[in-house]
Amino acid sequence: MKPSHPDLPPFGREMTHLKRSVMRELIKIIARPGVVSLAGGLPANELLPVDEFRQCLDAVLRRDGPKALQYGPPHRPLQTWIADYMRSRGVACEPDQVFITNGAQQGLNLISRLFLDAGDAAVTEAITFTGVQQVTKGRGARVRTIPTDFRAGADMDALEAAFAAEPRPRLAVLIPDFHNPLGVSLSVERRERAAQLAATYGVPLIEDDPYSPLRFLGDPRPPIKAFDEAGFVFYLGSFSKMLAPAMRLGWIIAPRAVLPRLTVLRESFDLESSALIQRGVAEFALSGLLDEHLRRFNAANRERRDALLAALKEHLGDMAHWTQPEGGLFVWVTLPEGVDAWEMLPKAVERNIAFVPGAAFAVEGGHANTMRLNFSSVRPDQIPHAIAVLAEVIEEAMG
Repeated sequence: MKPSHPDLPPFGREMTHLKRSVMRELIKIIARPGVVSLAGGLPANELLPVDEFRQCLDAVLRRDGPKALQYGPPHRPLQTWIADYMRSRGVACEPDQVFITNGAQQGLNLISRLFLDAGDAAVTEAITFTGVQQVTKGRGARVRTIPTDFRAGADMDALEAAFAAEPRPRLAVLIPDFHNPLGVSLSVERRERAAQLAATYGVPLIEDDPYSPLRFLGDPRPPIKAFDEAGFVFYLGSFSKMLAPAMRLGWIIAPRAVLPRLTVLRESFDLESSALIQRGVAEFALSGLLDEHLRRFNAANRERRDALLAALKEHLGDMAHWTQPEGGLFVWVTLPEGVDAWEMLPKAVERNIAFVPGAAFAVEGGHANTMRLNFSSVRPDQIPHAIAVLAEVIEEAMG
């Protein structure tokens, strides 16, 4: 791939496949005053625990002083808290298996580079988070996609067929809880089968799970990793969604045998995660503030989700259908065939409403008549008007 600067050599092969995240490009479109954005995947500013986290940082700096501002190994109390949290969800692990990352996206990148080369086969869901696309298709992998239904999640028969095909995949990625962008969750039975298939076919399976702490209805489900007896499931968690995006702090639960390789790979990127942030998050979690924050946050998100579902029923009930998530941040809307959400977007933004066209998440194209709507960053009183305006735009698109 030739750079625009005439005196530079060609870019590396990875740049021929890697594209800018559609989400980042959309920010340019919607980041203007007055736009009510159903597009992001963010918590509302008013729900971020600013004062509580400031108190935690103050406590860390008073107690630890310059240690909190130096380079250093992973913060052991944080690893211990994460290991305890994972054990409470049915995952057998010890603190030394907790590999700290700068968010779940870095975890995706690390494991992708651990196993996947350009030209290798990888498996993802046909509709999936753009970050998953960047570490598979974006790195030159030949991606096999599997369907996801709105009742029980990713299709396990299709996953087995994709694993059995030659050449054997080097990597697979599933989003088990409150899927981004679909909002659906994988059934317990399918979680167990996913772990079994990874072991049977010898395919490393990334369980990308930043959303499971955001459940506001129904009973929690064990991670796929809880059924992993053979060590082929790599679990990714993140504080970016359960605490605050700017934490940029996450973790991998991986077999001990691969941790030295992950460490070397990580050192080639950025050495380590911020000691200050690690200690601040540990202080927040160990003091019980995280539990209270999640209680408030999830209660607020349920109210916002309910407002969105009610508005969709009122304004789009006769021309669309949508998912009804029990947690997370997103609702997936399917419009009549022939409606193009990309063409609708500029018209909606003109009326100060923004969303993400579903085609942005389609690995192999299509799905033009779909949208991802976020409810977490919009006040409940803004939602009815936003959906009423969006319904007008959709009706115009339908002719």
